[in-house]
Amino acid sequence: MADSYDVIVVGGGPGGYVCAIRAAQLGLKTAVVERDRMGGICLNWGCIPTKALLRSSEIWHLMHRLKEFGFSADNFKFDIEAIVKRSRAVAKQLSDGVSFLMKKHKITVIPGEAKLAGKGKLTVTKDGKTSDVTAKNIVLATGARARTFPGLEPDGKLVWTYREAMVPESFPKSLLVVGSGAIGIEFASFYRTLGAEVTVVEILDRVLPVEDEEISAFAAKAFTKQGMKLKTGTQVTELKKGADSVTCTLKDKAGKTEEITVDRVILAMGIVGNVENIGLEEAGIKVDRTHVVAGKYGETGVDGVWAIGDLVGAPWLAHKAMHEGVIVAEKIAGVKGVHPLNTSNVPGCTYCWPQVASVGLTEAAAKATGRKIKVGKFPFIGNGKAIALGEAEGMVKTVFDAETGELLGAHMVGAEVTELIQGYVIAKTGELTDQELAHTIFPHPTLSEMMHEAVLAADGAALHI
Repeated sequence: MADSYDVIVVGGGPGGYVCAIRAAQLGLKTAVVERDRMGGICLNWGCIPTKALLRSSEIWHLMHRLKEFGFSADNFKFDIEAIVKRSRAVAKQLSDGVSFLMKKHKITVIPGEAKLAGKGKLTVTKDGKTSDVTAKNIVLATGARARTFPGLEPDGKLVWTYREAMVPESFPKSLLVVGSGAIGIEFASFYRTLGAEVTVVEILDRVLPVEDEEISAFAAKAFTKQGMKLKTGTQVTELKKGADSVTCTLKDKAGKTEEITVDRVILAMGIVGNVENIGLEEAGIKVDRTHVVAGKYGETGVDGVWAIGDLVGAPWLAHKAMHEGVIVAEKIAGVKGVHPLNTSNVPGCTYCWPQVASVGLTEAAAKATGRKIKVGKFPFIGNGKAIALGEAEGMVKTVFDAETGELLGAHMVGAEVTELIQGYVIAKTGELTDQELAHTIFPHPTLSEMMHEAVLAADGAALHI
């Protein structure tokens, strides 16, 4: 007889394991099916290990500024093997931590690959052996993987995805990064800071294309100053592999082509949902452009089957998946007053140097709604803490509805903005107006004071510029 549960979550990534924990907290008998390590891509091959790598590159950057802070040192060097080893250890620690949380909440972890096999039923395959499990509710959280295009396929040796880029056996002297979204720019920043010659190719007209145009331009200027080569409005048409290098053919919007030869290529052209081989078609679940079509509470339209996270589409962020996991678990448990996810309140963070963070509408998107808007801006150079830290390059930007005072969007570039953005997320979620934010006291001296100044600036009342 098949094991039976109230909830089975397929996939142990951020959305999946959080969904399982919340379901268990609510008294539901819960299991997770995971084919690899708990924590999914985020903890093992994404969010966490890349931040460990970027921390190492940040330290390397600071070491080259020692004289500025009153120190001196000679002949310092980095060890890429040790940097990678630390990154992997960080990932393992957190993955093991998630496994501990499963035990703490008495959640059964079933190793293997799951497939829908009828109402309330899953077939799990591991090492060629299959078993059946049943549940009143099945939550699909299978995540996503790197997108590839014909002629631009990774081989794991010369042409990398994020996985290979995180564990280089040796440090490449030159790289071509295809795609300038968060993943591409973070790797470009890591390798460039450590000294590699980095070229970034973006088919759209600017890097970090989902960000506010002004923030994108500021970041591009900083990247260029660091020595990064940015080629926007350009596509890669061919990759010719040599013994230990790749010759890349690039074509710009005017049709002009050029070739550059690099040690390695990193593909960062977006992601596609893991929709294959999980029984979606047989179950009657709709898929649109590699993503499961789900309702505002994660419902798939098939009774007892839910879907969350990267599998259901943008924004492809771990914290969005976690929030969806909680929503689904609470909906299954019958918790009253469950609110659907408001994607306009989901912050985005890119951990390059300088960091970039945002929430809500860009200035252009706000204008496109037809509303009358007002915009506030404040530079890092006007902030005492930023100057004291030696991090005076950056800016904070706010976008408000000019008539109601509603915070429509906030955008930042500079040191630690990935930590600062949450203040605006809270304000936006709590529906605070510009006046309420203006009357809020921010501690001095902190970087957060710039958030206050950017609010005041929207009414021409900034105090320190």
